[in-house]
Amino acid sequence: MEKVVIVKWRIKKSETSRILKLLPELAEKSRSEEGNISYTIYQSESDPCELILCEHYTDNAAAESHRRSEHYKRIVAQEIVPHLEGREVISVKKLV
Repeated sequence: MEKVVIVKWRIKKSETSRILKLLPELAEKSRSEEGNISYTIYQSESDPCELILCEHYTDNAAAESHRRSEHYKRIVAQEIVPHLEGREVISVKKLV
């Protein structure tokens, strides 16, 4: 069964520019992972500190593999998460 994850990040205002520069590499490497269907990052039009990530994988194993990847650990866990004011992760399932 396909796995879809929606992630909401609230970046500390002082870190916004630095974090935005990390996103192209994160997206490129994530999209090249086996089992990745799509990996899209959105920025709120009304609040540049709010990002929404939509991650789509072939299955749970592919999503888990993403979280164990070198680039996830380096970019997300080490470089981004410490500079967030808030983070929400929602796993969703398709209804229709």
